[in-house]
Amino acid sequence: MNAEIIHPGISRRHFLGRASAGLGAAALASLLNPRLFAAASAPHFAPKARRVIWLTQAGAPSQLDLFDPKPGLAAQYDLDLPNSIRDGQRLTGMTSGQKRFPIAPSVFKFQQHGKSGLWLSELLPHTAKFADEICVIRSLHTEAINHDPAMTLLQTGAQIGGRPAFGSWVAYGLGSENADLPAFVAMISRPSGPTNAQPLHERMWSSGFLPSRHQGVRFSSGRDPVLFLSNPPGITPARRRAMLDDTAALNRLTLAAYQDPETQARIDQYEMAFRMQAAVPELADLSKEPADIFERYGPESQKPGTYAANCILARRLAERGVRFIQLYHRGWDQHNNLPSGIRSQCYDTDQPTAALLAELKERGLLDDTLVIWGGEFGRTVYSQGTLTKDNYGRDHHPRCFSIWMAGAGVKRGHVLGETDDFSYNIVKDPVHVHDLNATALHLLGLDHTRLTYRFQGRDYRLTDVHGEVVKGVLA
Repeated sequence: MNAEIIHPGISRRHFLGRASAGLGAAALASLLNPRLFAAASAPHFAPKARRVIWLTQAGAPSQLDLFDPKPGLAAQYDLDLPNSIRDGQRLTGMTSGQKRFPIAPSVFKFQQHGKSGLWLSELLPHTAKFADEICVIRSLHTEAINHDPAMTLLQTGAQIGGRPAFGSWVAYGLGSENADLPAFVAMISRPSGPTNAQPLHERMWSSGFLPSRHQGVRFSSGRDPVLFLSNPPGITPARRRAMLDDTAALNRLTLAAYQDPETQARIDQYEMAFRMQAAVPELADLSKEPADIFERYGPESQKPGTYAANCILARRLAERGVRFIQLYHRGWDQHNNLPSGIRSQCYDTDQPTAALLAELKERGLLDDTLVIWGGEFGRTVYSQGTLTKDNYGRDHHPRCFSIWMAGAGVKRGHVLGETDDFSYNIVKDPVHVHDLNATALHLLGLDHTRLTYRFQGRDYRLTDVHGEVVKGVLA
């Protein structure tokens, strides 16, 4: 027998290649159990958190009006911001041409709350009830000065698109706890009032160069919570199952021939979509929630697609083992008419956020859920445009901003970081967005320096080559 011929028309080289591909596919398939598919070394140590709910306030909430009180500014109303404070720092094109930078003290009152004495704005009366549960970081900072690159940096570790989102890294590192639901879910809500709502792009929940099975799945408020979830008219579940089986058989032939992991990802995604057809409608159906739940989350909670309704869905997703749940609420970009705009935004978000914390705590989920609330940067102390005693606007400010964290492994009733008298520069405990991401991964049991993926000859990670765990927020 010819040593180079195993079967007519198939060379030994081709045969061995096909055989090795088959073995590789079998080995890969053995790892595709949703509970097991993860980076081989993760988790790196015992986690405090099993899941994350990231309440993303897109558009940059004003720290001066919510979390970082500066009572001394009242005496400096309409005075020019001292040059020594700005110190030549760059401005956006929206205010760089202003002749003056008049100081705009907040019109909202701050008060201490809880045993911790945490200072919070009067705009957050419901969140204030959880003052002893949350940890406020007043010293976040970033490089990006405009929304899209700043949000992209916060979510992916880079200002330019193409990198995996935080939730995709978590899905890659830890896998899923529910075979019928994706590990990473994103939801977007619009403000109820008239505000400037910046667009959000799909790269915020993209898997980037990670295998596409780690892509975030967006839930919407339409008839299908996930696009194209329902079968077309005339297609029964049994017929759909048969179609998927035949498609999978063809894809497995392609996988065996070319060993392309994306082919296996396609098989997995088709199977996940089939399972989601049963799991998602039940999950998204809030009709069986008792009336007192809707009362707790506020008057917008029975309107599909609102922040309040999405908070209820976030709790339901957490109960079902979804690893990473990201809510985006748009509309915080208040360059003018900030007092009315931010009041409307807090109407949308304050009560539902507090209700979510309350439910997580009552159901024993807060102990192993990390909750993060915040935007992509802060706002300026000086007014953009016309300043009056009761009205002003604020421009983008990347030099300092505030967020809060709560839940698994986080200090309770604590404040980290300090800004100067103008909330313009950080004077104590600076925290970069890379540090925030490194800390969140740490709480999930993931070492941000070890959670890597090789792409185009280089090892990448969420924090790039930066980031330190912020020990000051760890319980």
